[in-house]
Amino acid sequence: MTGAETQGIKTVLHPVSDLAKAKAVYAALLGVPPQTDEPYYVGFEAAGQHIGLVPGGGQQGMTSPVTYWHVPDIEAKLAEVTAAGGTVKEPAHDVGGGRLVAAFTDPDGNVLGLLQDR
Repeated sequence: MTGAETQGIKTVLHPVSDLAKAKAVYAALLGVPPQTDEPYYVGFEAAGQHIGLVPGGGQQGMTSPVTYWHVPDIEAKLAEVTAAGGTVKEPAHDVGGGRLVAAFTDPDGNVLGLLQDR
């Protein structure tokens, strides 16, 4: 492999059907209140991890949790995984605050995310 190594999984997003109920459960699990608390997204920071709750799976149409691998160059890593057989599900795009995200599927259809902070 010639590409850059990932910086690990630091973000996991969970689709939820009832944001208020899920927020209570995750706050109890993590032992901290949400850092971000909006009708479209609730995010927690705990033990160096970001745990996000996405009502109804959001625009991404998430049907299961998605892990986000943090990378230094999202476009290069997306090109690398697609050249190796992955399929782009969501091209790299800015979600605000200088954060880029993308998603791809592995050959078995598992959804994996990439995240780059600028």
